[in-house]
Parts: sequence; structure tokens; C-alpha cells
Amino acid sequence: MTTCLIICGALAREVLALKERHHWAVEVVAVPATFHMIPARIAPAVEKRIVELRDRYDRLIVVYGDCGTGGALDAMLDRVGVERIAGPHCYEWYAGGLFQALMDEEPGSYFVTDFMVRQFDTLILKSMGLDRFPQLKEDYFCNYQRLVYLVQKPDPALMEQAKAASTYLGLPLEIRATGYNFLEARLLELLQPL
Repeated sequence: MTTCLIICGALAREVLALKERHHWAVEVVAVPATFHMIPARIAPAVEKRIVELRDRYDRLIVVYGDCGTGGALDAMLDRVGVERIAGPHCYEWYAGGLFQALMDEEPGSYFVTDFMVRQFDTLILKSMGLDRFPQLKEDYFCNYQRLVYLVQKPDPALMEQAKAASTYLGLPLEIRATGYNFLEARLLELLQPL
């Protein structure tokens, strides 16, 4: 049986690392991570990938959270009969049970992952317009109380970048080493032989 994972581009390094670690015989195709900035693009982009790939694979699995689509992604997947990894978003996948505890402790938590730290200038500054309109920073981030970095793979350079992001945002930094957590566990479950 041939399987293709249609993934959010923000998960590419992690999913490819898991593929290698577990020797999964799957293909991986991404949808651009920048679509998170305009969530209305996510469901149509994933559906386009499904249409492109459906005849080439026996099984398609979407590795994407709802990520602001307001249920549109799941509604489309139900309509076309394609399964998705369980969970609302990658923060919950990486943090596991800790995610809800962190939210209960401080609802004003701004979460970042390895990808987001690595792409902070492009994903946050440029796509949110902060490079052109720095005065928007206060509007965007005034209700956040802390920056929580969910670390998938420890990297001193990323730690320094997270510190710089924390300083720029004016938020205290909290670092949590999470690894792949639910992302790995849920993909292992989905990719067990049928």
C-alpha cells in the first residue's frame, strides 16, 4: 500500500526526521506554511493537493491542524474522505498534555516552535507587516504575557534566536523541551500496518 502525507510546510523537518527514524515507506508533500497567515487558504490548498495526489496513492493522510480554518479543513476532509492526524494544531502535538496546562496557567501565552523561531523574520515580522509598520507590534502582542518556545530539537543557535525574539516582543521567554511528542505518537498510530 502506498501512502502520502500531505503536511503543513512548518512540519517538514520534523516529519522527514520521523520518516527516517521509523523507516516509514511514505511520500511527503507540503502545503506552504505561510498560509497560516491567511487560514482561509489552508483548506483549498490541501484539497488541491488531494486532487493532485489521490490517483497516485492508496492512502492520503493530512498532517495539519485546524490552524484557524474554523472547521473548514475538517469539513473538506470529511467531504472528500481523507483522514487527518488528531489534534487542533502543532503546539498541542509538540507539547502534548503540557499544552493545556500551559494555557490554563497563562492564557496569554504566545507559542513558537523550532520552525517559527528559525523563520521569525519571514513568518512573523514580514508576513505580519512589522518590518514596515513596527508600531503594530503593540497592537498584535499587547495581550500576551510570555513567549513559550516548544523545542523539538535542541539547537544553541535557535535558543539565541528565541531570546532575540523574546527581547523584540518584550515578552519573557519560557523554554520547554518537548521533542515530537504527540506528533510522533499519532503518526506512529496512523502508520501502523492496516
